[in-house]
Amino acid sequence: MTVHIPVSLGTRSYGIHVGPGLISEAGKLLKPFAKGPVPIVTDSNVAFLHLDRFIGVLQDEGIEVHPIVLDAGEGTKSFAWLEKLIGQLLAAGVDRGGLIVALGGGVIGDLTGFAAGILKRGIAFAQIPTTLLSQVDSSVGGKTAINVPEGKNLVGVFHQPSIVIADTDVLGTLPRRELLAGYAEVVKTAALGNADYFSWLEKNAVQALNGEPEAIVRAVAEACKMKAGIVARDERESGERALLNLGHTFGHALETATGFSGRLLHGEGVSIGMALAFQLSVKLGLCPAADCERLIAHLKMVGMPSAISDIPGERPSPEVLIAAMAHDKKVKDGKLIFVLARRIGETFVTGDVPVDAVREVLEV
Repeated sequence: MTVHIPVSLGTRSYGIHVGPGLISEAGKLLKPFAKGPVPIVTDSNVAFLHLDRFIGVLQDEGIEVHPIVLDAGEGTKSFAWLEKLIGQLLAAGVDRGGLIVALGGGVIGDLTGFAAGILKRGIAFAQIPTTLLSQVDSSVGGKTAINVPEGKNLVGVFHQPSIVIADTDVLGTLPRRELLAGYAEVVKTAALGNADYFSWLEKNAVQALNGEPEAIVRAVAEACKMKAGIVARDERESGERALLNLGHTFGHALETATGFSGRLLHGEGVSIGMALAFQLSVKLGLCPAADCERLIAHLKMVGMPSAISDIPGERPSPEVLIAAMAHDKKVKDGKLIFVLARRIGETFVTGDVPVDAVREVLEV
């Protein structure tokens, strides 16, 4: 049932492996890249669930491992934790020809990838994503970053992994909220460019989210295939890759306004952001209202948030959200950049959006 997906980037090409039980195969898959001591960077939650088994699998292949356990949570994607991690990587003795392993969700993958990209001017790293969000999105494509008070992912580098190993069995350990947050990126991939995939999700999402093996492998693999193709054609986001930001201009602003806190997970922000992007598209006369209603109906059907009012606590004002958008790295020539929809499966990038229309959508 394992699916292998190539990411074709010339000398930076690598493979994504998707399937059940792949952590048991990780030693064999990582062995060709493991030279010298191999730091395994993870967080306290993942360490409790998976670290001992992962270490054993690598040691069975004769790989010398150095576990590094960081605090769990979005707050770890910061300059302070980046500095701590670099110190620990240097203490572990990793050299420029070695390998660093990121075992965890998007926070660990982003932070570890960034550290690997800048340490000794670049060290190879492997992504072992343990959340649905990281399996279908952040582990693929080489984007690495940390957050700053001004916004999310504003400091980082492009640094492609050497291999991605997505074990779908580990998704069974996720809290339901985390699983649904990851599913937002699955829906996003379908909504931005694959109407057939979206239709398949409408019929099979419940089985996939309940852990039915074939359904969850296909859900993850299809999302990875689509992202791999886009990354291969536009590695540095100069064109088509920007479509992967569907829902993210709104979503990142919501995350910033809620202080990167437990009030709103990244995938929840993307879920609401997708709904807002489709609503904005309808308001501008670009997309049929029926497609927007269909998207929102699917989000609600699986239990995902689709409106700003779904966020607990005080509602951020349109002014606060628009100010947060102004700091987004997608701003170009002073204009806010949005991914808008013509229909489910067809999207485009534009900077020609009236701020008043954005404000109206945010007030609903």
